[in-house]
Parts: sequence; structure tokens; C-alpha cells
Amino acid sequence: MPLFVAALLRPAVYTRWLHLAMGGVFAGACVMVVPGFDESLPRTLLFCLISPLPLLALAAIAPGTRHAEGVQARWLLKPRDGAEISLAPSRSLNDRRRTGLWLVFRVWLGVAVLALTANGFTLTVQIGFAPFRQGPLQVAGIQVLDSDRLLLGPLLAPPLILALMWTIVAAGALQVRAARALLGPSPAERLAEVEHRAEQLLERNRLAAELHDSIGHALTLTILQAGAARELVATDPAFVHRALTVIEETGRRAMDDLERTLGLLRDAPVGPRARPTLAELDTLLDSARTAGTPILADVSPRTDDIPGVVSREAYRILQEAVTNALRHAPGRTVAIDVAVDDACLELRVVNPLPARSASPPRQDGKGLRGARERAVLLGGEFSAKPQDDHWIVEARLPLGMGFGVQAVRRDLVGSSYDSGTVTADGRS
Repeated sequence: MPLFVAALLRPAVYTRWLHLAMGGVFAGACVMVVPGFDESLPRTLLFCLISPLPLLALAAIAPGTRHAEGVQARWLLKPRDGAEISLAPSRSLNDRRRTGLWLVFRVWLGVAVLALTANGFTLTVQIGFAPFRQGPLQVAGIQVLDSDRLLLGPLLAPPLILALMWTIVAAGALQVRAARALLGPSPAERLAEVEHRAEQLLERNRLAAELHDSIGHALTLTILQAGAARELVATDPAFVHRALTVIEETGRRAMDDLERTLGLLRDAPVGPRARPTLAELDTLLDSARTAGTPILADVSPRTDDIPGVVSREAYRILQEAVTNALRHAPGRTVAIDVAVDDACLELRVVNPLPARSASPPRQDGKGLRGARERAVLLGGEFSAKPQDDHWIVEARLPLGMGFGVQAVRRDLVGSSYDSGTVTADGRS
């Protein structure tokens, strides 16, 4: 089947024609009420264009008209991307103005297409049956075929049908373009949609960071403890018992974190335990010590007085730093300093760098990138870099929440994760 004929068999061609015809039928109904049909076809068409205008103006004022027209346009016009046509009601004067222009355009184009369809179909039938006529074929007072050419009628009918169909296709495409322009989202709606998507993305990133930090730390501890217990199972049963205890406790905490995160995804109430804070830092450090990594911690006694959101994010930052130390430099001493003053909380974690052959570098460090995002979202600072054969993680988090949103956005947009710094020694 030729392509130009197969394209006419698409369902969208006929649903768009129906959408156009509905506008023409509405105009015809208005003319039936006032002023009535006239014997003159041009005058009747003019009445079809003018009579509906008062009703269309009133309909454009109603907020729900825009929503109803958007639903019809998506359903019948079948645009490639339904989001190009808004389903929101009118909220501003500009929305009502665009809706009014759409209604007028829809009705006027519908009148033209409906009149063309009716008259074109009538003309096609008359031409197709022209050989059975007596005398020349005349339409609207115009001679179409004289008596000697009536046999050409059946040959002219198919091209006429194709021309009529492709005219309808073009009108439908024009209707779709008008719908995008007049029923499409307004600038305010586009901005709201962008902000909604940004909020969803931030929420997903936050949940991903939570899972990475909690589950990643638990798996690292479990692997290290299980490996050490396997080597000492015959010589140090007491250590094996402690290792299995740490594995059990770590697994329980990881399950709690997983249940809480899944609860957030399901919009369920808060899970069995809240997110950990610096009050649980001792448990984190004890687990690392049990895994065979010496921890030297200097923690300010004022950590209980800092805001909850700062305490929770600080715990996750320290957890990521300790996890990296366990993973990439197991058994090496880790020094942790937590200092609090009236303005901010300062974190510093230092551990020796591992041998280059022990952990090949990676190009992206998701864990440290997530830790940096936590600090920046609080209006703070974060750095992670090698220095003098040591890996140093530092964070400075303000205790006050009065920092500017614009500054935070600027820091986030302008932040760059230098692959030579953040991802050195394969840290994640």
C-alpha cells in the first residue's frame, strides 16, 4: 500500500476530524437558535462564525473550561507528548484569554472542515455517478463536467477523495499546533512543574544517599568481621563471639534503616527508629574498633545541644568517612575530632592512605559526593583529599538555619567534584 495512502488509515486522522467536527456542529446549533439558516451558503457560513462568539466568551471565563478542553484535546487530537497540553483550570487572566482564543479557533476551523467535508463528499458522489446523468454536471451553478466528459467522473473521484482526506489531515495537524500554543502550560505552570521535578529528584537523591550510607556501612562491617572471624575461629573463640555479635547488631540497624527508607517511599508513618544522630556515635566507633581498626576520638561534650538536622547529617558524614577507612585502610589508626562552638560544628577524620595496589582508583565517589551535598545543603563546607600520606575528611556545618537559599543553590550548582581529589584511592 502506498505510504501516502497508508498514512490516512491512522486512528488519529479520524479522532482529529471528530474533534474538528464537534466545533462545527456547535456553531450550527448556535445558528439554529439565532438567527437561523439562510438559503445563501456564504451567509450561513458567516452566521456560523459569528453566532457562537458570545457563548464562547462566557465559556472562556469559567476556570473549568480550560481543563475540559485540555482533556478533549489530549484524547482526540492525540499529540505526541500529552504534557504539551495542560489539564489545569484557568488561574489567570492570560489563561482565560488563551482559552477564549482556542475556543474561537476551534469553532471556526471546525466550521470550515465540516463544510468542506459535507460539500466535498457531495461533489465526489456526484462526480462518481456522472456517467449516469443526462446533460452536463453542475455544482453551485458552476459547470464541472460537460456532456462529453461525464465518463471521466469515476476516474476523478478517487483523487478528489485523497485530496479531501489530506486536507483534513492538514487541518488536524494545524489543530494540534494551535492546542500546544493556546492550551499548553503557562510559564507559571512550567516553573511549578520544574520545581516539582526538582523536589522529586532531591528526594530520590536523599533516599539513595541514606541507603548508600547505612547499608554500605553495614555491609563493610559485616564483611570485615566475617573475614576476621574466619581466620581466628580456631585460635580466638572470644573474638569470634564478639564479631558475630557486631554482625548481628549491625544487621539489625541496617534493617531498621531499610524499613524507615521504604516507609518514606510508601508514604508510610515513621519506621521503628528515627535516623541516627551523633548521640549514637559511640556505637558506630565501637563497631569499627571491633572490626580491628583503632579509633582515636576527641568528641566535644556539647554535641547533645546541636540541632537535630545538623546532628543527623553529621552522623552520616562521619559514618561515610569511617566506612571508607575500614574499606580502604583496614587495621590502620583513624583519628576523629568533633568540635562544637557557638556558630558551627566541625568534623575532621584522618587515616593513613592505603597502598596504591590495594584499592585501584575509581572515577566517581558517590559516598563522598553525598556527604558533600549534605554539608552544602546545610550551608556548610566539606572537603576530602589526600595530604602527607593521609586521607583527610573535613566538614564545617553551621548550627543556625538562617543561611540563604540562594547561596545554597549557588554552591550546589557551582560545586565540582575533582576526580583527582574526591575519588583518590578508590574512595566511594
